[in-house]
Amino acid sequence: MAKEKVVDTWKSKTWYTVLAPQMFDSREIGQIPATDDAHLINRIVKVSLAELTGDMSQSYVNLQFRINEVKGKTAYTKLVGHEISAGYLRTLVRRRRNVVNEVIDVTTKDGAKIRIQVSLFTAKRVSSPLKTALRNAVKEELLARVKDMDFQQTIQEIIFGKFSATLFNRIKKLCPLKRIEVKKTELYESLSP
Repeated sequence: MAKEKVVDTWKSKTWYTVLAPQMFDSREIGQIPATDDAHLINRIVKVSLAELTGDMSQSYVNLQFRINEVKGKTAYTKLVGHEISAGYLRTLVRRRRNVVNEVIDVTTKDGAKIRIQVSLFTAKRVSSPLKTALRNAVKEELLARVKDMDFQQTIQEIIFGKFSATLFNRIKKLCPLKRIEVKKTELYESLSP
């Protein structure tokens, strides 16, 4: 009986440097092994914002990049979304208060379609009609604000907290709020390379 030869596929892989998009100054995200360039296309790479900016106070924000182009041993990405860690959001929840969540689909000035999930943390318990009013106010503000900005402006304001601060200042008139967080964004995209 002949023995089958075991091939070590790991040795045939080469390492590719993955770079962030231009909005993050094309910083290096990391290194990924692959046997072929085609295996990297459409792969998702997750990185915390703290790793890109060096600011450890932003370590709870996780970014998702999709590899869309490979040249030589360098893979280029585009930002397809972000998410705030669940552990951080749990620290904001308190007794005798409400968390109001809203999911809104918006289209930016340059035609990018984004799903935005927002969480509002109230300072006290609120009634159901007031929760509905808060959701409607958030939806109105988001739609009005995003229609005048392109994708890059929108996502930068969301990631760095400017968007949440603006929403907070406009909506706090309805009821006492502690905080507003944009907890997740997703870019709707076609997967063709």
